[in-house]
Amino acid sequence: MTLVTTAIVPVVLILAVGALLRHRFLTEPAFWRGLEWMSYRVFTPALFITSIAGTDLTAVSPGPLLLSLTVPIVSAAGLVIVLRRPLRANGPQLTSLVQGSVRINTYIGLIFATALHGQEGVATFALASAVVVPLVNIICVSTLAVYGDKSAASRHIPVWREFLENPLLQGCAIGFTLSLAGIPLPDFLATSLTMLAAPALACGTLIAGAALHFSFRKRDPVDIGLAVILKLILLPLSAAAIAIPLGTTGATLTSIVLICAIPTAPSAYVLASKMGGDTRLMASITGAQTVLAAATLPAVLILIDHVTR
Repeated sequence: MTLVTTAIVPVVLILAVGALLRHRFLTEPAFWRGLEWMSYRVFTPALFITSIAGTDLTAVSPGPLLLSLTVPIVSAAGLVIVLRRPLRANGPQLTSLVQGSVRINTYIGLIFATALHGQEGVATFALASAVVVPLVNIICVSTLAVYGDKSAASRHIPVWREFLENPLLQGCAIGFTLSLAGIPLPDFLATSLTMLAAPALACGTLIAGAALHFSFRKRDPVDIGLAVILKLILLPLSAAAIAIPLGTTGATLTSIVLICAIPTAPSAYVLASKMGGDTRLMASITGAQTVLAAATLPAVLILIDHVTR
């Protein structure tokens, strides 16, 4: 019940508020693009810096974290590509299925990490993000480069540049440096970053709600069903199956399972649009996963908690 009241209900309510604001009151796309820019480039990096810098990173074993996240994610993407022929998916459809099977909505994950473990949860989730964000970008950008519609794709940014310019990874890197070097932030800077970090969770969830979109065709139940089963159920369970025998517990285990169980981010639509993916299918997968995750995410977390007792 605590998980429901502290994480599920707030997420659902704020998602609903975001959808309502987008379709009834704040209908200008420019507003939401600006809010997304601020959340992605200012608020969330500030949250990562403050959370990681104030956490003892030596308590987290990097080996199990890397193994538990990379193996299931790479396997899920590979499985989708192998199933292309049986699914009769064209190139752009395949790219959206791959994105829908591995990409993550950082903001929803942060809400749950905060509700379950406070600052420690945010810090370990940020560590998991530092592994997953570059990994899924390599997978998704590479898949779109090979299978995307070349006639529709705009000039894409090199993968290495995507990583160097990713503000979430930059926030993680700054936080790691401060924590491992034992460098305390001056009071004025720490207070400023804390104030900038405060809107991250609420704004990110509002943006996710505003981006909800549903548009279905005949074959969509198969495509969406595959992406939902892989991303929301099989991926987190596979990660847990690797992490638990390696002795991973507490906030680290929660973050590993959580980052694999959260739905696909609306940013997947932007990447699909830039590189010739199936944007309509991508939006439908994102919308369906965001709604269904309200049920699957707590169920997976409760199951893992029961297994580890």
